[in-house]
Amino acid sequence: MAVILPKGYTPILSLKQTEQAIKLVKDFFERNLSAELQLSRVTSPLFVPRGSGINDDLNGIERPVRFPVKNLGDKEMEVVQSLAKWKRMALADYGYKAGTGLYTDMNALRPDDDIDAIHSIYVDQWDWELVMKDGQRNRTFLKKIVEKIYEVLKRTEFVVSEHYEEIEPVLPEHITFIHSEEALRRYPKLSPQERERELAREYGAIFIIGIGGKLSDGTIHGGRAPDYDDWTTKAEDGTIGLNGDIIVWDPVRQDSLELSSMGIRVDAESLKRQLALTNTEDRAQLYWHKRLLAGEFPQTIGGGIGQSRLCMFFLRKAHIGEVQASVWPEETLELCKKQGVHLM
Repeated sequence: MAVILPKGYTPILSLKQTEQAIKLVKDFFERNLSAELQLSRVTSPLFVPRGSGINDDLNGIERPVRFPVKNLGDKEMEVVQSLAKWKRMALADYGYKAGTGLYTDMNALRPDDDIDAIHSIYVDQWDWELVMKDGQRNRTFLKKIVEKIYEVLKRTEFVVSEHYEEIEPVLPEHITFIHSEEALRRYPKLSPQERERELAREYGAIFIIGIGGKLSDGTIHGGRAPDYDDWTTKAEDGTIGLNGDIIVWDPVRQDSLELSSMGIRVDAESLKRQLALTNTEDRAQLYWHKRLLAGEFPQTIGGGIGQSRLCMFFLRKAHIGEVQASVWPEETLELCKKQGVHLM
């Protein structure tokens, strides 16, 4: 799993400058995201009870970290993989009104994730969730929220460039929306990841719509759990999916870089449909799912925005370990050391 860094790569910022810049990026982006989407900061759990259905199952195959709690009769807990479902429950329990929402500074462990230049088993992201108003459960509203987040990304990039002259802004004026079916039509012989690379290189910043739903060739663009994003509802143009990913072109690695996964969340109808499609109908008996099916949760839109990914992109880093403390293969550590790249 050794990482091959870009030829001739040298970090723009020193280690000390990098630490200072990480704080600049995180503080500025967090404040502006909160203001743009009217989100209040809340404290979130690091672990949740096993078997509650609250933990994020991601693609449905990843193993969460589990541990028993002595003073609870060895009841097992799971370290969160993300807070996709917990946030929606919190919005209901805290009584948030339509048009407002929450965000949290989420830390998680995903031991089954890849370990490479852009992946780590440690996940740090802003998890956010917004209560929707009547009439907003459509792709038009999804795009509106994506554009708001993109404006925050552009403002953050500008502020970084003001502090560090060596870092020049590269984000285009607007983000381009492309459905995964359109990506398949344009590049039928490429894998989904290769399609993202070509499209990100062409446009600079894209939002791929429809992650998780079956495409015309029988494949899917990417995996999604059946119980948070709605990837089966038909939109105004006849294509399916009310979710997607924000992806940019990384000028350092010369490759695409996903910064956020987000979408309009399932309602009772789409939850039942997606549980059936994935043969996971037994989940309907879990605590979280029962509450949703009983109508106890508001209709929401939400997602996660990778903190380390943002720092990588804005600070022009080649490896996520330059902005995040985690574990790396010995081969990777040796290779980076030889090239003068410090991994935290």
